[in-house]
Amino acid sequence: MSSLRNAISRRAHKERAQPSSRKKFGLLEKHKDYVVRAKAFHKKEETLRRLKEKAAFRNPDEFYFQMIKTTTMDGVHKPENQANKYSQEELMLMKTQDIGYILQKLQSERKKIEKLAAMLHSVDNYPSNRHIYYAEDREEVRELQSQSSESRATPSSDDIPDHIKRKTATSYRELEARKNRVNQLEKLYMDMSLKKELQKKGRKRKLREDELKCPTSKPVYKWRSERKR
Repeated sequence: MSSLRNAISRRAHKERAQPSSRKKFGLLEKHKDYVVRAKAFHKKEETLRRLKEKAAFRNPDEFYFQMIKTTTMDGVHKPENQANKYSQEELMLMKTQDIGYILQKLQSERKKIEKLAAMLHSVDNYPSNRHIYYAEDREEVRELQSQSSESRATPSSDDIPDHIKRKTATSYRELEARKNRVNQLEKLYMDMSLKKELQKKGRKRKLREDELKCPTSKPVYKWRSERKR
C-alpha cells in the first residue's frame, strides 16, 4: 500500500507570498525562517538563565588573581598592560629561540629544494634507452658512437604520458612555492636578527642616505667601537 500511496501524485502545498499591499515591509517570514529565529531566541534565553543562576549562587568570598589583574571599563573586563611582564634577558632568550626555529625551517626548505631540483633534473635528462653494444674494431666503435649521438636527442613532448606530464608540472609548482617560502623565511630571519642586535647594549645610530656606499631600502645601523677588556 505504501508503494501505491507514493505512486499517486499529491498536490504540493506552498506557503503564501507577501501580499502586494505589504511589499514595502520586505519578504514575508516563512516557517523555516521562524524556526531559525526561535532557536536563536531560546539559546540566548537559556544563556541568560544560566548566568543569572551563577550570579545568584555566587560565593561572596570567592577570589582569584585575575580579579586584581583586570580593570573594568564600561562594564567590560580588560587585562592590564603586560608589556613589562618579562625581563630584558628573558626577551633576548625568547628571540634567540625564535631565530633558531626560523633558521631550522630555512635549512629544511633549502634541503627539500635541492632534492626536488635534482629529481626534476634527472627526470628531464633521463635517456630514452640504455642498450649495450659490443664492437669488434675501432671503425664499428665510431659508427656506434655516431648512431647513439643521433638517437640521444630529447624525446618530444608528445611521446611523454599524460600522468608524467601532470606529475612534473606539479613538482615544478611545488619547487616554485618552496623557493618563495625560502625567500620569505630569509627576509624574516634577517629582520629578526636585526631586531635582536638592536636590543643589545651599546651606542648605535642609523646611517643617513648620504653616508651609505651602497644605497638600500632597509635601514643600516652603525655601532660605536668599544674596547674589549
